[in-house]
Amino acid sequence: MKNRISYSKIIAGTMTWGSWGKNLTKSKIADLIGYCVENGITTFDHADIYGGYTNEEAFGNAFRQSLIPRERVQLISKCGIQYVCKARDNKVKHYDYSKEYIIWSAELSLSKLKTDFLDLFLLHRPSPLMQTDEIAEAILYLQKEGKIREFGVSNFSPSQIALLESVLPVTANQVEFSLTAEKLMYDGTFDDCINHNRTAMAWSPLGSYFREDNKRRKRIKKVIKGLKKKYEANSSQILLAWILKHPSKVHPVVGTTNKERLIASVRATEIDLELEDWFLLLVASQGHKVP
Repeated sequence: MKNRISYSKIIAGTMTWGSWGKNLTKSKIADLIGYCVENGITTFDHADIYGGYTNEEAFGNAFRQSLIPRERVQLISKCGIQYVCKARDNKVKHYDYSKEYIIWSAELSLSKLKTDFLDLFLLHRPSPLMQTDEIAEAILYLQKEGKIREFGVSNFSPSQIALLESVLPVTANQVEFSLTAEKLMYDGTFDDCINHNRTAMAWSPLGSYFREDNKRRKRIKKVIKGLKKKYEANSSQILLAWILKHPSKVHPVVGTTNKERLIASVRATEIDLELEDWFLLLVASQGHKVP
């Protein structure tokens, strides 16, 4: 499989830009988009449900205001989760991958984002009721109409991707991956990305390091303390550098709206952790030596 689109190494995750987080104004979003692009973060990750189905429209309005040419950025969005919120009359959170819903959702995202096409369109989470033929009909229609360029998935296992690939190519898999959520290195997820030249993307790339105060964090913190001076980097940069060293060439999806943290994330791509330093961090996370 040959990927046609080049995504920025650090991807800007927009989930907290709206009502689920910072609730940024249109002018602040436009300014943040411009700052990202100026500093090499040209890929923006969305999902229809972010902000209770409001983030895409807020971003689209701000992007139009920014006057940045569409060809300078790559836009990603996701569909499939039917969320319980004011915008949808749903009784329970569920997944909908019917042909009609996929097409409707993609076209709605295009309208909200003020764009004619998505560079990458993802199924947000796997559903036990997925009908591969129906998904394929929807995706192939959207591609034929020029409304999406590449098709991928998020949070899918290798076997679930293989099921989809029986009917259409899957170019990307966005998954949870970090030093504190490292199990995907062992279940075949990244082997699948490498073997099929699939773009690997990681959401929550800093993991639980800044959210939890437990024995695991204390072990990791001790190792990071010894690496900061060596690499002239902060804790977040060390955590990102650990991800970036994986041979699947993972693209971290960074959710911060802080400009200093964004530029620090870009600089993390310049850090090449030495082999033993990488394993020191892994051992600290797992709490035992490698087998």
